[in-house]
Amino acid sequence: MARTVAQVIVDALSELGVRHVFGVVGDALNPLTDAIRTTDGLEWVGCRHEEAAAFAASAQSQLTGTLGVCMGTVGPGSVHLLNGLYDAAKSHAPVLAIAGQVPLSEVGSDYFQEVDNDALFSDVAVFRATVTSPDQLPQMLETAVRHALGRKGVAVLTVPGDLGERELTADRPARFSLNAPLSRPDESAVARAAELLDRSERVTLLVGEGARGARQDVLALADRLAAPMVLTLKAKAGFEGDANPFQVGQTGLIGNPAAARALQDADTLLMLGTDFPYRDWYPEGRTVIQVDTEAVHIGRRVPVEVGLVGDTGATVRDLLDRLTAAPAGTGDARDRSHLEKARERFDRWRAGQARLADPSHDKGVVGRIRSALDNRAHDIRPETLAAAVDRLAADDAVFTSDTGMATVWLSRFVEMRGGRRLIGSYNLGSMANAMPQALGAQFLDRERQVVAFCGDGGLSMLLGDLMTLKTYRLPVKLVLFDNRRLGMVKLEQEQAGLPEFGTVLDNPDFAAVAEAMGITGIRVTDPADVQGAVERAFRTPGPVLLDVLTNPDEIAVPAEPTVEQGWGFALAKVKEVVRSHGEPGGN
Repeated sequence: MARTVAQVIVDALSELGVRHVFGVVGDALNPLTDAIRTTDGLEWVGCRHEEAAAFAASAQSQLTGTLGVCMGTVGPGSVHLLNGLYDAAKSHAPVLAIAGQVPLSEVGSDYFQEVDNDALFSDVAVFRATVTSPDQLPQMLETAVRHALGRKGVAVLTVPGDLGERELTADRPARFSLNAPLSRPDESAVARAAELLDRSERVTLLVGEGARGARQDVLALADRLAAPMVLTLKAKAGFEGDANPFQVGQTGLIGNPAAARALQDADTLLMLGTDFPYRDWYPEGRTVIQVDTEAVHIGRRVPVEVGLVGDTGATVRDLLDRLTAAPAGTGDARDRSHLEKARERFDRWRAGQARLADPSHDKGVVGRIRSALDNRAHDIRPETLAAAVDRLAADDAVFTSDTGMATVWLSRFVEMRGGRRLIGSYNLGSMANAMPQALGAQFLDRERQVVAFCGDGGLSMLLGDLMTLKTYRLPVKLVLFDNRRLGMVKLEQEQAGLPEFGTVLDNPDFAAVAEAMGITGIRVTDPADVQGAVERAFRTPGPVLLDVLTNPDEIAVPAEPTVEQGWGFALAKVKEVVRSHGEPGGN
């Protein structure tokens, strides 16, 4: 018996191993959602907002390396997918979005809710097409999936509402050829890179997520070169903890002085699987060697002496085969002082951060002086909360984080040891990603601990999908840094010498909101209660929202603060103090 367009699509997704489809039901999707309803092993997840659906699908793709799937119905439903799909595209996550459309006979007539999906998704999608005949399937679906997986991006397939129930005249199963090739760089380029590394006295590695699958090879290379290893945020989960004696944390605004100095003190920078975008944080005048699977990434952030286009693991192994044990021209073992100094700085910085995270910090002499300046209300230090979560979370937990200060505290205080994983909107920098990404992650494994570091601005933006956690009884733990601010924007304003403006949030009691939704809510206002509250959240079955009132004036000092930033912050504080108390947003 011939199958319908909807059934062909759903059967193919099931054959691919897709287990969840995220979206909001609607008339144009009815044939597809009904086919999902009758297909074993494939679950429809009804979200409250399509943006959350796209974030959830992207999270599953990033964690598994396989296809994530979301759906949006005609017009506004598909438009709402857009931000989450942009995040998937910027994260190189293979995602298939099925978009509804008006009846085929009405396309182009400015029909009710009609949106030109092929134009709408033109910038975000590596493939986009509208099905106009049943017999275009399954080939069009195969092409969409191959593009998403092969190019690690978003594919959008638009299905008009009256086409889903129509039958194919020549039905056949969908076939997917998905073997990924292993690429290696040109041998002469590897030889040139090895020669430069052999000549270098101080090498620093900048390691990104693209090197995650080559951890042991990268560690061996760091040892051979006596090189400190600066990690991008997305590389934390692959290279932190577990006896990595080379890593010195992150650079950039969320980084630390040891990582910044490790870059500046190097004579050669070796980039492995990273397209770290912040040009201002690269050292100038250094020899740079870059390894990346994408040729277009080579040299687009910093001038490169040698570019090696290929798989990171294979390339590193080729380099190890060619490197000598010591810099050329010396008979001694490679000098390890560059590495040792970087690690000593990193250890000192971490010790200082640990003192800040102590719940009793503000009771000491230094803490009392500091709190008189930046925490007069005696709110909870966000460092205390993040450090407590790190101590108590499982060693295989999945973490997500909202863009902004929540990511800063996670970066500095949560170690990605053991089997921990980390995802966030680290390329697009969207708000409101942590909770829906945690939702997608928890569907993969209901027994695995999933912890979302949420900002109050981000959580409130997609607050409705707390009900999705409740409806599906997902045991996600939402850790809310409730500082009543858009904290990163506040910091940016003050560093520029501007007074805080437009960042104050009139928040509800989020724990009470969660309770009203049928979710366990815990509110914490005393630093002494943080440890116990985190313990309670982690042992409580089902979803939990841990609402912790944190200090809105906490300062996350950049890795290398400039004089201009210091003067700007001081000037901003003066402006804030003299502002009228009756002014909106005034202190």
